[in-house]
Parts: sequence; structure tokens; C-alpha cells
Amino acid sequence: MSKLLVIIITATLLSGCQTAEDGLTTSSTPVAVTGPAASAIAGDMASRLAEQIGPAGTTTLKMEKDASEFGTALEAALKGWGYTVITDGKVGKDIKPVELAYSIDAADGQVLARLSTPSIALGRAYTATAVGATPASPLSIMQRN
Repeated sequence: MSKLLVIIITATLLSGCQTAEDGLTTSSTPVAVTGPAASAIAGDMASRLAEQIGPAGTTTLKMEKDASEFGTALEAALKGWGYTVITDGKVGKDIKPVELAYSIDAADGQVLARLSTPSIALGRAYTATAVGATPASPLSIMQRN
């Protein structure tokens, strides 16, 4: 009987685990936001990421090339913070970049922006308008070990 109980508890604990295939991924159906809103969201999220992952001079970020307004704005914002951003997949021998995945989705009339690295995930809701975006929620930070 105790053996069965141990198996049930173990199965319950393991059922909550998830694995990612091939690392981090971006959203498959991004929300279209205007240029000013995309820039405002990307600028805010880039500054929050910079607070969490450390100085720009020591960190190289690798993200997928994306022609969307948000992808372009995020790349520019990260470069504005001094980060080296690799989007072509070509990494030098001595460089170990931090993989960065991002998504921007619609939820309850707001825009939810998320940035993820292997060690941290950030998320925040925004109210987007034609002339920009303002945070509609506190920043959510999840640390991974």
C-alpha cells in the first residue's frame, strides 16, 4: 500500500513538469501593434531585462530575426541599452550568447509582452494606443535555476 502511495505522489509531482523542445521559442501568432506602441513596450521591457541580466558590455543576446514591429523595436531597444544582439545565428567561437525569446499577445483588450531567457522570464500587460503604450500591470518576474 505504501508503495502505491509513493508512486501516486511521484506521478502527481512529475505531471506538473514541462520540457521545452529545442530551447526557447517565440509566439507563433504575434499581435500587430503600431510602431509607437511597439517601441514603448520594447523600450520598457528592454530596460527591465537589463535590470535582471546584468551589464550590457558582458552579455550578448541571441534572438530570432523578426520583421514585426515589436521584433524590430525590441532589437533596437536592446542595442540602445548597449547589448550585442545576434539575429543571424552566426556566433563567434569565444562568444556564449544568452538566448532570448519573446512574444506579444492580446489578452482582455490589453497587450501581454513576455521576454524569456534560460534563467529568467519577464511579463507585463500594456494598454496600447495609436501613439504609444502604458503599463497596465506590475512586472512579473520568474527566476529559473
